[in-house]
Amino acid sequence: MMTATFKILSALLSYPGVDLQRAAPEFSEVMAAEALVGGQAAAGLNRLIDEIASGDIYDLQEQYVLLFDRTRSLSLHLFEHVHGESRDRGQAMIDLKNLYEQNGLEMGSAELPDFLPLFLEFLSTQPLAEARVLLGEASHIVAAMADRLTKRESGYAAIFNALNDLAATEGIAAAQPIVADEEADPSDFDALDAAWEDTPVAFGPEADPGCKDELIAKLRAARRPAVAPGN
Repeated sequence: MMTATFKILSALLSYPGVDLQRAAPEFSEVMAAEALVGGQAAAGLNRLIDEIASGDIYDLQEQYVLLFDRTRSLSLHLFEHVHGESRDRGQAMIDLKNLYEQNGLEMGSAELPDFLPLFLEFLSTQPLAEARVLLGEASHIVAAMADRLTKRESGYAAIFNALNDLAATEGIAAAQPIVADEEADPSDFDALDAAWEDTPVAFGPEADPGCKDELIAKLRAARRPAVAPGN
């Protein structure tokens, strides 16, 4: 059975278009019926939904690009935060792609498996208890994103506050994402190009079909404090 709340959070984190605006007014009622998110998190989501449903589409798209495409510490690619551009990221994405395929989720050719809206879409297809455990292993990223978006007074913080509530985090120690919250001005394109200059990624050998336990182990292994420059 699909968990609609994860599906809706996935949609809200996607690039805003006319179809999203048309669908948004129904989201609050569907989430209220599932009752997985409540209190302040639900109130924040309802405000974001109203903002998306009624806002100027071009303003919404510009805001989305400035936040998630031009701000590295707000990247929606999960492994960017824990592996950067190391070869570990390549193998982790292979394992995650395998997990999707084993559970019937087909990816588009242009999609990366660690894109958070895609990950949430996958979670919507899984038993709720398992979905919450998988989400919990990324809780350090989710918490950092919630904090960073709150500091920017962005309505998108509500999504990450809701994900914090949904994640099963019992027994998981806090950890810092590798990417520090120090960003170039999103309107300074030369600085952005320098910040996003890629180091070549060497992909490891083709992995054996992965399983949820293996993916969780990789996420847990990545839960290490950030290494200060020069160390």
